[in-house]
Amino acid sequence: MNIPLTPLRFLRYAEKQYPARTAVVCNDKRYNYAQFADRARRLAGGLLELGVKPGERVAFLSTNCHRLLEAYYGVLEAGAILLPLNIRLAAGELGYILNDSGATILFVEKQFLPLVEAFRKDLTSVKIFFLLEGAPEVSWLSSQDYEGLLAAATPHAADIASIDENAVAELFYTSGTSASPKGVMLTHRNIYLHAVHVCMAFQIPNGNVELHTIPLFHANGWGVAHFLTMLGGKHVMVQRFDPKEVFRLIEQEGARTCSLVPIMATALVNCPERKNYDLSSLTRIVIGGAASSPTLVREVEETFGCECFSGYGLTETCPVLSVSPMKTGLDWEGEQRYVRQAMTGFPVPGVEMRVVDANDQDVAPDGQFIGEIIVKGDGVMEGYWRQPEASAEALRGGWFHTGDMATLNNEGYFLIVDRKKDIIVSGGENISSLELEKALLAHPAVLEAGVIPVPDEKWGEVPKALVVLKANASTTESELIDFCRARLAHYKCPRSVEFVDNLPKTATGKVLKKDLRKKYWHGQDTLRPEAAVSKKGV
Repeated sequence: MNIPLTPLRFLRYAEKQYPARTAVVCNDKRYNYAQFADRARRLAGGLLELGVKPGERVAFLSTNCHRLLEAYYGVLEAGAILLPLNIRLAAGELGYILNDSGATILFVEKQFLPLVEAFRKDLTSVKIFFLLEGAPEVSWLSSQDYEGLLAAATPHAADIASIDENAVAELFYTSGTSASPKGVMLTHRNIYLHAVHVCMAFQIPNGNVELHTIPLFHANGWGVAHFLTMLGGKHVMVQRFDPKEVFRLIEQEGARTCSLVPIMATALVNCPERKNYDLSSLTRIVIGGAASSPTLVREVEETFGCECFSGYGLTETCPVLSVSPMKTGLDWEGEQRYVRQAMTGFPVPGVEMRVVDANDQDVAPDGQFIGEIIVKGDGVMEGYWRQPEASAEALRGGWFHTGDMATLNNEGYFLIVDRKKDIIVSGGENISSLELEKALLAHPAVLEAGVIPVPDEKWGEVPKALVVLKANASTTESELIDFCRARLAHYKCPRSVEFVDNLPKTATGKVLKKDLRKKYWHGQDTLRPEAAVSKKGV
């Protein structure tokens, strides 16, 4: 008899095989796998006693916490759909998501109560609000907090055989450039197979110790909530990214692995306090969420003495699609190795990736021709919540169209050169903002860089660099332009450089280029046409 593919099996397995092994470390709380599983079942029982029906959406507004991790299993045990909310969204955005999803229950961390108060009266479906910790002090909260709900509940374990593996298990909302965010539907099957394939791709050892440096509201922290549980690993929660706290947890818990967005990796490399901690347990750091640079990969490896490479994925793909370690049989040496390990990489098991032109025809695998990445895979979403037309467009031809423009080389490695909307077309030539940003980041004074198109009477648009300098470092506009010209064709280099204190970013460290462009397009950014990418290489 076939057993349905559901992530609930991961916690069942870990509880049975490793009941006394530490499962979760969260501030001063420590739970083993027997306790973790019991708490998840109690959450399920509490939700059922509240009358939650199959397929109802249960939302959490929380930082990384053991309670949110429990929800990844407890909400599904109750037959409901988990909706983790991005804590960095504005009140109006959160209200829209809750109404669009039709969520009926919202669990909220105490620090976000003022945020919820700002949109609570606009909600149309939420029936009850639970405080995740502490005594409820406002009238609209349930008199029973999360811990009280668990204490009073009768534990419930779902009948695995009765679960529809193609039913939606999790709902994540994108934070893209569209006027309204879209809900990404991930099924039990998506989540289960994604976890298995990531374990194979990363060769994660049983009982691994991993820091939850990526927010769990971001496609379950890049899948860690599931694959680490399956292997009986230790989940070490990081509520707020602070380099010294990350170092303390690595030393205290013997953390071996973590995932970082580039700005996090940069902060760790440049934190002077790191010499005060024993970080020798680290074996691997994966950089994703935004494009990395060879310089950053090299700095991470040299600073921490561990392996570092890139990963790529999207919310719509559960999320991991590819990784960039060196394949067996290749022999990368010197700086070439860092260049390759900063690439988008090759597909993980269970994923097919192509680079295609505007007619969905494959481009030459020569590392030069640019096309859009399209993918098939066990982790590709069921579709967008209540948006059949958008789903059909994104999944046309049976392939998910990512909107990421890339090249493919003869070793089978992909390299994203930009998002479709961010390619700079200057005088008919394609310019990759990512390629130019990597060149700028190689300068010893540069901490962060964002490259955008700005209007130009002669060329239509030209690249402009916005740069954040490292502490106590200095350089000039002309020096940075010359630095780039020594490494890239002159037409690819910035025509101007502006020094700024910081760059606006998403919750996962991606620079919000749309926000940067507004100033220079004088309110006409929405009228700038999506780049019509030529067939020329970059």
